[in-house]
Amino acid sequence: MAEHGNEPGHHTMTTAPTADHQGPGAVMGHGGMDHDDHAVHSEGQHAGHSTAMFKNRFWLTLVLSIPVVFFSPMFGHLLGYTPPEFPGAAWIAPLVGTVIFVYGGQPFLKGGWQEIRSRQPGMMLLISMAISVAFIASWVTSLGIGGFDLDFWWELALLVVIMLLGHWIEMRALGSARGALDALAALLPDEAERIVNGGTETVSVAELAAGDIVLVRSGARMPADGAITDGSAEVDESMITGESRTVARTVGDAVVAGTVATDNSLRIRVTAVGDDTALAGIQRLVAEAQASTSRAQALADRAAAFLFYFAAGAGVITFIVWSLLGSIPDAVTRTVTVLVIACPHALGLAIPLVIAISTERAARAGVLIKNRMALERMRTIDVVLFDKTGTLTKGEPALTDVVAIEGTATDDLLALAAAVESDSEHPVARAIAAAARHTGARALTATDFQSMTGRGVQATVDGSALAVGGPALLTELGLSEPESISAATTEWKARGASVLHVIRAGSVIGAVALEDEVRDESRQAVRALQNRGIKVAMITGDARQVAHAVATELDIDEVFAEVLPKDKDQKVAELQGRGLKVAMVGDGVNDAPALARAEVGIAIGAGTDVAMESAGVVLAGNDPRAVLSMVDLSHASYRKMWQNLIWATGYNIVSVPLAAGVLAFAGIVLSPAAGAVLMSLSTIVVALNAQLLRRLKLNPADVH
Repeated sequence: MAEHGNEPGHHTMTTAPTADHQGPGAVMGHGGMDHDDHAVHSEGQHAGHSTAMFKNRFWLTLVLSIPVVFFSPMFGHLLGYTPPEFPGAAWIAPLVGTVIFVYGGQPFLKGGWQEIRSRQPGMMLLISMAISVAFIASWVTSLGIGGFDLDFWWELALLVVIMLLGHWIEMRALGSARGALDALAALLPDEAERIVNGGTETVSVAELAAGDIVLVRSGARMPADGAITDGSAEVDESMITGESRTVARTVGDAVVAGTVATDNSLRIRVTAVGDDTALAGIQRLVAEAQASTSRAQALADRAAAFLFYFAAGAGVITFIVWSLLGSIPDAVTRTVTVLVIACPHALGLAIPLVIAISTERAARAGVLIKNRMALERMRTIDVVLFDKTGTLTKGEPALTDVVAIEGTATDDLLALAAAVESDSEHPVARAIAAAARHTGARALTATDFQSMTGRGVQATVDGSALAVGGPALLTELGLSEPESISAATTEWKARGASVLHVIRAGSVIGAVALEDEVRDESRQAVRALQNRGIKVAMITGDARQVAHAVATELDIDEVFAEVLPKDKDQKVAELQGRGLKVAMVGDGVNDAPALARAEVGIAIGAGTDVAMESAGVVLAGNDPRAVLSMVDLSHASYRKMWQNLIWATGYNIVSVPLAAGVLAFAGIVLSPAAGAVLMSLSTIVVALNAQLLRRLKLNPADVH
């Protein structure tokens, strides 16, 4: 298969060309570029405050609200008890309530002021208006001014507590864009060994310059992009490519900053540092893509803006009408009741509760939702773009075919190949050995094992010299493929399989084919998505014949092949340019910009930290059917959001006119106490409705 065209260690196989890194690959880190904090939309903030702030204020305000509620005469009257009376008892609710208003209400008061300045009224302004009116009216009542009975201290306390809880729940469900950039930067070591006058000196990565020669020891990371000047090694590039297999690199080959020399030391001539490295470029792409991803305004904010104008208008009309009727005290009472009853208890929890329950249900199905908008957008997706290797396929070779010359049994050929490979830990060697065990081929013992980097392996089996390798080994030995097996190997190559030849005593005696195995779950996922009217596309750096072979097997709608890592996000943009909403599923650092660019980025949990940080959704396992769980959950949670918003908003639309006294002529007047009780009941209805999401079954194995 294409991924093994330049296999790590010893195998170079006959295969179609594959898109490779194309130059220095990618990293920048501690000593390099700092990402622009303003370029990335951080969803861990709201109105300039952090998630931890809302959490801390919620718990303290909750504790403070207990005495306020308990000593409130209105609350005591509702429950039929009389608060204890002792010197100063009447001032507990006003004093502690003031602390709650100032401390717990501060984020909303600031947010409301910002919404006034920006002329964009929303949830913060609606909350700040309600708590401010309740605060002033309650103090007027506590001080005995005007003879009003507008004791809203307990309602003020509970409103602040519920709103802090709602914002904390909401923000905890959001992902942070900054984590992706931090994960990229963390790929680099802090220091490097620079070679000077035949010796080495330890310097920070920031001190390196193009042209410097650095020593990279076995097991260490490349400190910068560069080219190998001395040595050869198996290089782990998984943090860049998402591929678990190491790649053989030798003198003249480009190496990527952040990758690891796994088995030998190398000397590297630095070609790029800091902002010029390819990973720094990926950082910029991630930042730009995340900043460019549209952040639709939350439905609750739009509903809150409507309710603000509705409540403010109703309040003004109420005061004017009741004043004209000749009762200023009644006008004030009715107006205050209208403004307080408009406070968005249920509205403030309508969406956060649904999100919290949705994320919990998703987690039980192996889906981690990091970004609220990702969940909301999933129901609108037109096409799911899967990265091939490690997502639709297993990302590791499997032996699929064996052919032998006349006079040699295929089981014997496989036994010989497995014996030669027995001392190798290479993924291809493991695949051949696994196939031999599965077919029951006899176990043979090999001696004098030797790895030939980039060409193959050789050993002695039953007294005969054997070798297993690809086209480079045939060329080196001056051998050609026998015609008796060429028809089979030509067919293998045409579908993109990797081919290894088995050589005994200077003659080719057979060949084996290896391919990246398609997951059984992928077939079910593709079929289920298409049944729901969602297109499926695939993107890969592999050659076209390899990509189309997989696409044909899975019946995929569209294929992007031979795509360089840096160009993946352009393909997402291309689909978006056609008016399609895209969900991208990937697992490598090179997928990070594409994951951020897509309407919904979905990272395979077995992938890199960067891919997972860039995505709005992370699949805990490698099962692509979990994408279907996201689709179902998105539709279900969206319905619950709308149901809750309709209830919360509808409740206010009905209760505010009643509080204003539109039915006073009929003897129906909603008292402040009754309004407060109904407000709490609406919150309970919203909470119970959100709980119904727990009935939703999200098992990837049940997709159809």
